[in-house]
Amino acid sequence: MTPQRAARRAMVLTLGFDVTMAAIAMIMASVLVWSSDAVTGPFSFVSAITSTCAFVLAVFAGFVIRGVQKQVWRHMGWPDAVMTVQAIGLSGLIYLPVMLLLNGRLVAPWATFLVATLLWTILLFAGRMFALSRSTHMPLQIFSPVSRSGQPVLLVGDAENCVTVLRRLQNAPQGSKVRVLGVVETRGANPGRAIRGVPIMGSLEDLGNVIDVLEVRYGQTPWLAVTGIARSRENMLQILEIASSHGAEIMALGGDEAAQILEPVHPADLLARPERQLDIAPVRSIVTSANVLVTGGGGTIGAELTRQVAALNPACLTILDASEFNLYSIDMALGTEAPDVQIMSRLGDVRDVSRLADVFQRAQPDLVIHAAALKHVPLMEHNLCEAILTNVGGAVNAARAAVAVGARRFVFISTDKAVDPDNVMGATKRLAEIAVSRIAADSRMSASMVRFGNVLGSSGSVVPLFERQIAAGGPVTLTDPGVTRYFMTVEEASSLVLQAAGLQALEGAAELFVLDMGEPIPILQLAETMIRLKGLVPGVDIEIVTTGLRDGEKMHEALTYRHEEVSPTTVDGVNRVASPNGHGELFEKQLAALLEAAGRRDRGEALRLLGVLVPEYGANRAVRDQRHSA
Repeated sequence: MTPQRAARRAMVLTLGFDVTMAAIAMIMASVLVWSSDAVTGPFSFVSAITSTCAFVLAVFAGFVIRGVQKQVWRHMGWPDAVMTVQAIGLSGLIYLPVMLLLNGRLVAPWATFLVATLLWTILLFAGRMFALSRSTHMPLQIFSPVSRSGQPVLLVGDAENCVTVLRRLQNAPQGSKVRVLGVVETRGANPGRAIRGVPIMGSLEDLGNVIDVLEVRYGQTPWLAVTGIARSRENMLQILEIASSHGAEIMALGGDEAAQILEPVHPADLLARPERQLDIAPVRSIVTSANVLVTGGGGTIGAELTRQVAALNPACLTILDASEFNLYSIDMALGTEAPDVQIMSRLGDVRDVSRLADVFQRAQPDLVIHAAALKHVPLMEHNLCEAILTNVGGAVNAARAAVAVGARRFVFISTDKAVDPDNVMGATKRLAEIAVSRIAADSRMSASMVRFGNVLGSSGSVVPLFERQIAAGGPVTLTDPGVTRYFMTVEEASSLVLQAAGLQALEGAAELFVLDMGEPIPILQLAETMIRLKGLVPGVDIEIVTTGLRDGEKMHEALTYRHEEVSPTTVDGVNRVASPNGHGELFEKQLAALLEAAGRRDRGEALRLLGVLVPEYGANRAVRDQRHSA
């Protein structure tokens, strides 16, 4: 059954109930009035049938005119109650002249009409309150008044979430901060009906027309408040395109206790995925009452990891970062968010072996999360020795320091750029994966290498750049319109990193995990969407300019090599990767030679050794050099 047919069927049933209750009420009124002292003689069936037929016709006309049949009973609110009372009054006005014309044929018409109206009203509201009690267990919410003030908005979402939002808005003790003019149902269900007195004005295909109609009617363009499945990537892209072309501002309106708060939609809304069912118990078992150390804990990913770790009540959380400002910021934030957790903020560089030894010795960590890294691809092409010393040397130093103090678990944050690397940053992260796994294999420490793509909003990422360019009026610069990248929110990535840490339990074992990043997102689409988020039209209000790929950049990224075997784990969103590295006994000597060459800033030798240790990078660089020299 199509949504249209289902809606029509529901409206017929609703109207049928109201008309049937009217007939029952009039018959009961006729019997009650006849049984009273006001009427003498036998019961007049002609009078009862005539008054009932006339009353039913008047009720049918009054309710259709007022549109009461469009109500969805299980979602009724105060506006629906007002509409029902208005329809009752209108039906009475239609019936009165008919009653006067039939006065000679009716027995006690006035008394019968008043009793019938009273009984009918009781039956109507009893039916509606019964439906409310089944869906919400709050049958009296129909009598809760709703404020008419607030910012006018058009609510866009699925019926279930819209009901939750509207209920909280209408039951707000201090009045609502928004005024919902209508609902656009994403699935196209219940067209022409109403939810808690708010009309359903159509589906997403009708959104543009609905905005235009409301703009004419109210003299201003309403905000679009998205909730529920309307915040999925596919729906958001469609809504944003329509909103920008009609000059409507789009905001996010949640279905939680803060439902009255309108917040700007962020690029992360493009990544909205079904909520993962994660078991926090394994993560809690390795964090709670344990000593945890996070390197790079002041960065975007590191800071979120420290927040999630702090929420699990570790015995002590040590944060190491080379940036004074980043360390200060996360230290102040955790002092407010986790006042009962012992936080040790340590300033230091993962390149400094003696500093690492001191910090690790004092922290005595059970779990080490290594998030410190240099990640900007073009910059690392021109500062390759620094990339090697931090990304490879820093990871090796941290892993060895963890082994030295008896840490049980070590988590290394890797990247999708480590797969078939075409740049220095990716090659150093791939080499670090191999080096950390070998260090763990020679110890009793277990290691988890976690590989994932770009994090939206992280420092140096494309999102803050686009935001600055849009704020400046453009242009927005793209390297290539065909470029795609994997993206994930920092909260989801950090949560899955901790889940991966909980999967590794064997001493001396090292495993590689890959996060499920979903589908890659075209960067052009991301740029256009961010422009539309500001209510602007791409290519009209903000120009998009192509600049060409920068040093080390690829058109598309991958999360695994072709020779790697991927298998699911017990954690939704985390996959295990079997990745043989094939390095022999010379690895340690070659690694030491690489770090020594980078230390004396011998770029040529460092590049050569990096290509030897990461053969895929060496082959890609040789092809690129040959292409450039041709």
